[in-house]
Amino acid sequence: MSTTDWQEVIGVIGFFTLVTTVITVTIWQLAATWRAKAVLARENEYRAIADKAVLFQEGAERQLAELGGRLAEVQTRLQSVERILKDVE
Repeated sequence: MSTTDWQEVIGVIGFFTLVTTVITVTIWQLAATWRAKAVLARENEYRAIADKAVLFQEGAERQLAELGGRLAEVQTRLQSVERILKDVE
């Protein structure tokens, strides 16, 4: 083999190495983009679940406040009934 042949072989090997590197980096970046999109979608789903949980907690707080008010009303009525029963005795 002559010097020109070796230069051509080295050139072809270099070209294939370059093409392989470019393809590998491209695939790597595409995979990283897909992973980032998947993470973002998962975070959005978690955020939606958290928002629903907050809404349910607020509803539960409202119901507890309402029940607390009703309980206070029942307590005052019970005290008045007890007072009336004591007066009757």
